[in-house]
Amino acid sequence: MVRQLGVLTAIAILPAIAQDTDMSGHAAMLKALKARTGPARLAVQHDDGTAESYNWSGYAVTGTNFTKATGSWIEPVVKCNAKADTEWAVFWVGIDGWGDDTVEQIGTYAYCSEGRVQHAAWWEFYPTNDIQEISTMTVKAGDRIATSVTFTGSEFVLEIKDETTGKAFSHKGTQSADRISAEWIAESPCCLGNAFYPLPDFGTVLFGKDSTGVAGTNNATEPSHSGAFNTFPAANVLAITKINESSSVIEAVPSAPSSDGTSFSITWVAP
Repeated sequence: MVRQLGVLTAIAILPAIAQDTDMSGHAAMLKALKARTGPARLAVQHDDGTAESYNWSGYAVTGTNFTKATGSWIEPVVKCNAKADTEWAVFWVGIDGWGDDTVEQIGTYAYCSEGRVQHAAWWEFYPTNDIQEISTMTVKAGDRIATSVTFTGSEFVLEIKDETTGKAFSHKGTQSADRISAEWIAESPCCLGNAFYPLPDFGTVLFGKDSTGVAGTNNATEPSHSGAFNTFPAANVLAITKINESSSVIEAVPSAPSSDGTSFSITWVAP
């Protein structure tokens, strides 16, 4: 049965460390955009292990009581499709969000405003917290990003490291969560009017050890299995294609997994 998930949370992007009253022009502009991110908006799930979503593309694995998900990717070069548009792509690793209404996630994003591209790092506990920009990290295209989400038994620990610059960040927090999925995703946030923001042209974003050289990433752990995403039972692995909510045109598609089950890519599809 296809399940439509709940209302997405509003992003109010604030500095994650320094609580400055003098907000930078960058942060002020992001706050004004009023984008939202959150659980998968599922269009349809097929019996062959593929699915279409209105906001996600990438891979998810399902199970019970996940305690860890790790991911790595190369921050892609992004091109704006139209100078007048606001376009947004979010890249992350997380626990939950596929088939339930919570997400514990950390990653990077790239957006286009007036033809200019900005990259940043962020974290979120959905729906407890809005997305929080990580003001202590600067992200650029080509950087190797490594992330993890860990449940310790009493709290979640979110970690991100820019392997290229050496900068790192971690955050601990709690929320009630089902812990029934782990995922590696490129996402199109909501809302431009009542629609998702258009994706900028991010070309192909490369996830996993084969591209980043970061070992032990694109892994997940739950009681019955621990390992790379495509070493989970085939019935528990989902390849997710993003489609347009109104036209159903494909907008982002994941590759097949690498032979070692650790790596894949997501390719932006021109409209």
